[in-house]
Amino acid sequence: MTESLETTTDTTDSGPGGYAAARLRLLQEGSRSGPPRRSALAELTDQWLAALLTGGARTAGIDRGVALVAVGGYGRGELSPRSDLDVLLLHDGSADRSALAVLADHVWYPVWDMGLALDHSVRTSDEARATAAEDLKVQLGLLDSRHIAGDQALTADLRTTVLADWRAQAPRRLPELHALCQERAERHGELQFLLEPDLKEARGGLRDATALRAIAASWLADAPREGLDDARRRLLDARDALHLSTGRAADRLMLQEQDQVAAALGLLDADALLRQIYESARIISYASDVTWREVERVLRARSAARPRLRGLLGGRGGRSGGRGGAADAGERSPLAEGVVEQDGEVVLARTARPDRDPVLTLRAAAAAAQAGLPLSPHAVRRLSTAARPLPVPWPPEAREQLITLLGAGESTVGVWEALEAEGLITRLLPDWERVRCRPQRNAVHRWTVDRHLVETAVRASALSRRVGRPDLLLVAALLHDIGKGWPGDHSVAGETIARDVAARIGFDRADVAVLATLVRHHLLLVETATRRDLDDPATVRSVAEAVRGATTLELLHALTEADALATGPAAWSAWRGSLVADLVKRVAAVLAGEPADDWSTPQQTTAEQERLAIEAWRTGGPVLALHARSEALAPGEAGGLLTDGLLTTAAEGLPEDEATGPEPIGVELLIAVPDQPGVLHTAAGVLALHRLTVRAADLRALELPSELDAAGAAAGVLLLSWRVAAEYGSLPQAARLRNDLLRALDGSLDIVARLAEREAAYRKYPRRRGAHAPPPRVTVAPGSSQLATVIEVRAQDAPGLLHRIGRALEHTGVAVRSAHVSTLGANAVDAFYVTDSSGAPLKPMHAAEVAQKVERALTSPSDT
Repeated sequence: MTESLETTTDTTDSGPGGYAAARLRLLQEGSRSGPPRRSALAELTDQWLAALLTGGARTAGIDRGVALVAVGGYGRGELSPRSDLDVLLLHDGSADRSALAVLADHVWYPVWDMGLALDHSVRTSDEARATAAEDLKVQLGLLDSRHIAGDQALTADLRTTVLADWRAQAPRRLPELHALCQERAERHGELQFLLEPDLKEARGGLRDATALRAIAASWLADAPREGLDDARRRLLDARDALHLSTGRAADRLMLQEQDQVAAALGLLDADALLRQIYESARIISYASDVTWREVERVLRARSAARPRLRGLLGGRGGRSGGRGGAADAGERSPLAEGVVEQDGEVVLARTARPDRDPVLTLRAAAAAAQAGLPLSPHAVRRLSTAARPLPVPWPPEAREQLITLLGAGESTVGVWEALEAEGLITRLLPDWERVRCRPQRNAVHRWTVDRHLVETAVRASALSRRVGRPDLLLVAALLHDIGKGWPGDHSVAGETIARDVAARIGFDRADVAVLATLVRHHLLLVETATRRDLDDPATVRSVAEAVRGATTLELLHALTEADALATGPAAWSAWRGSLVADLVKRVAAVLAGEPADDWSTPQQTTAEQERLAIEAWRTGGPVLALHARSEALAPGEAGGLLTDGLLTTAAEGLPEDEATGPEPIGVELLIAVPDQPGVLHTAAGVLALHRLTVRAADLRALELPSELDAAGAAAGVLLLSWRVAAEYGSLPQAARLRNDLLRALDGSLDIVARLAEREAAYRKYPRRRGAHAPPPRVTVAPGSSQLATVIEVRAQDAPGLLHRIGRALEHTGVAVRSAHVSTLGANAVDAFYVTDSSGAPLKPMHAAEVAQKVERALTSPSDT
């Protein structure tokens, strides 16, 4: 039925002021939020635009043959506070073009005057269809078209034809849509793992939810509906709160806005907000995976059916008999007891009885992961509703099936997610609920806690040949961070949980003890190797006492590597791996009965060190030697060296900008300088000026033979051994390093002022806006060494940090024997072995005072 524009009634003031006031009242209503507010805002906007269309039609002299149509999110009636208005002015082609322009201006300009974003177009139905055929995004928007005002028959006709076009073109357009979704996911990441997620564009966000609606409209497939609408609603609610909190049309949830958005949604804190968003994104992502898989199956079956149909009709190219395609659709290949493969998915056998077979869930999951196939959603749903609970402790077969699932590698992840989608993981392991979708506010971590645990098991599966008990390695990988859902030290809490879970799974008492030890000390090796002096026998003995046995040490070594690899690229490197391997070798020797090396024994001086020391004594200034290493070289293997101030590779001998070999990742830097105060922090300051990151540092004094001195006195030289890396991949010239160090030592180069300028710029343009770093913390690590006191500094990494720490330590009057530097993301954890003036460890009170002074110096904005 055609509606006359002259009969359209206006229920609100058509001017911007009337709409603006009504809009503001609606958005400020505390009692109305979520879907009711979005619908009310859409209805209010409809009334305003309808009135504008009526007034514009009178001005343009048009009484029929036009309609105003909402498309996209506005068409769905889901108008967020700062959403764009997607509007189509539809006409039948009978009106004069100039009159249409007058009408369009009468509608568009008030919207622009309001400051609202407007996506608009003026088209006939045929033009709209032609544009949709060329532009997939336009077609998706038209699928949600909704009549606002004007000729309702025009809108109805457009909706009918657009839907018919979409269904007819679905076999061609859906693969295009899938590619678009995949490209967007690669660009924006996965919503369920991002600390600053884009609620709309990231995988599992609102765009994917819209894609699922489009697939359903094609009639080729439909998404699992359970929980999907609620997930979409929660993301829309979060976006509404973000719009109101920021006053902007924002979709990315930045760190500094999360607490305010959480409060607006009535949630406890930002972590609760992220967890709710992650859960919603996970539901949408899983539904997308399942639905796209079904689309591919249907399209594959249709493609295979066409040649057979032609054969049945006597067409050219047809074949009788044979196998493949849809003819095989009903065939089932057995995978395990009660589990078969059908149509590229793992399903339950017709004879399977979940109510009588408590191991069936794990058996099906293990079979799917081992075969590299997805678990059928129907099978998972049936298992969730009918499966009989496992007895406690589990029978041996259940434990073996879990280990098989964990050891399948990358395919474990998809199967695990399928079980998670129906709540089966929490049913099998109740403690999993506390880590499920739990965010990790650490830039080093790329996954939520639960996904990190699964990824660690995936990494551990590749290391299973290195250990004698791969079953314990895989279960420890799954449980190592299980304590993060509880208050306090997650390793301590995790040990208790791991004992309970291991006993529940059915391990014996000895294996339970090993798993508990692995969880309790899963950070021990990497933290000790990077933050403690491995030449100190107390360091090695402390690790040996913690692990107690060679089997546990072997498992802990593999778990450490798997954990770091699953964390992110910043958590593991050849350098860290070599330090951990060195520590493991020393601890294994102690566990085998060999005595730990005595640190008090003077270290043997190499020929190069002695040569540098003699040259430093003769010249009265610093002497440097640098050796570059690359990732491709084994730990301890010599790489390129710095000669004449240029980096060269051992293979080609070319300058750095021409070398084609592996990129240098670290440089071994030796500095010899006549004994004098302040060498450590001065050298650290010079390295910071040259944008070199210090990974490890060692400082010791060398006594040169007395015959070198004319007076017959022994000559004292300080030798600093550093491991450094270029911050931006470009190493400085050795000559410039030496000259700046010489100037810094004689006072002509003001390191403090230069670094203060750098720090001011760093604070002005931080790497992550809105990320407020916690204050530095300096503590004494008791019992870490018998020959020195260990001062541990935890702080936000920044240019010149080691320089500031070194100056602060010098001002306390202690001697720094060695330094061990570890940086993970934006966090620095540095350990300094210090002694008093006599070379003995500090008294407890003195050590505490030193720690307090260093912490005050790092906390104070003034220079130390």
